[in-house]
Amino acid sequence: MPEAGNRRLMAFDFGTRRIGVASGQELLGTGKPLTMLPARDGVPDWNQVERLLKEWKPDRVLVGLPLNMDDTENDMCARARKFGKRLHGRFHVEVEMVDERLTSFEAKGDVMAAGGSRDFGRDGVDDRAAVLILETWFNQQKTGTA
Repeated sequence: MPEAGNRRLMAFDFGTRRIGVASGQELLGTGKPLTMLPARDGVPDWNQVERLLKEWKPDRVLVGLPLNMDDTENDMCARARKFGKRLHGRFHVEVEMVDERLTSFEAKGDVMAAGGSRDFGRDGVDDRAAVLILETWFNQQKTGTA
């Protein structure tokens, strides 16, 4: 594992219909959207996930944890944690959960501000939300709040 500050990361924005994926480099502190994986009730095509992991070779995988605004967990938190455990179990990658409150909301705002489609059900923002999960993690590393 490379030293802190020089790791490659991959973030997943877990959803029941789509899972957004982004990659990033800790040194640069930025992420870029990769894809949105279709999911059936939260289950992706694990072969697609494996291909992404083999191609990008992340040192750590981040999974968004959609906490409630009062810091409590909800059903989606349990499902996101289960997804993270499956990633770790299947692919033996280091997985870290990251507070993702408001990332999908922020990603939708970014798309609308850029004049993009408002049909999020069809077009989705999950890959952009995954970038925001990465950026949240990068900021936590800088400020020592991780």
